[in-house]
Amino acid sequence: MNDYVKSDLMRYYGKYDTLTFIKAYLKDKTFRFQYAFRMCHCSGPAKFIGYALWGVSKTKKHIQLPRKTKVGYGLYIGHGGPIVVNETAIIGNNCNLSQFTTIGSNDFNAAIIGDNTYIGPNVCIVENVKIGNNVTIGAGSVVTKDIPDNATAVGNYAKVINYNNPGRYIKNPWEVK
Repeated sequence: MNDYVKSDLMRYYGKYDTLTFIKAYLKDKTFRFQYAFRMCHCSGPAKFIGYALWGVSKTKKHIQLPRKTKVGYGLYIGHGGPIVVNETAIIGNNCNLSQFTTIGSNDFNAAIIGDNTYIGPNVCIVENVKIGNNVTIGAGSVVTKDIPDNATAVGNYAKVINYNNPGRYIKNPWEVK
């Protein structure tokens, strides 16, 4: 297992041993999708396996996360999607993407999302915005402007409402070395 797979397992299950991997792979279609996604970024035979698993993945209908998208360690996709992410988005370490999240762009210049960020259900992040580290974006928000570090933002259009403990929803974070 590479560190990206371990980090995703840690976020989902709080551990990353071989037995946990086997159980997760057999029972969790979202984890199977993420495993294929992570293997596509490897080299050698692992990359070939990743592309093969990607080709047979049925979850691509519900989670549209292009292989070219840059995603850091410890991605957590809540409730199996549906998720739509533009291939030019950059997602940091230990990020949560909740169901019905859209990270889009019409000009192929999508958002840059920082580390330890929780994105609630039904959130739309539109165009080239920068979301800082340790940010919480509340359910149903539409993000069209940058969100600073350590903020909680909500609403349509999203506005910062406070700076009180925004990273509290990130469970089992992967410690990046």
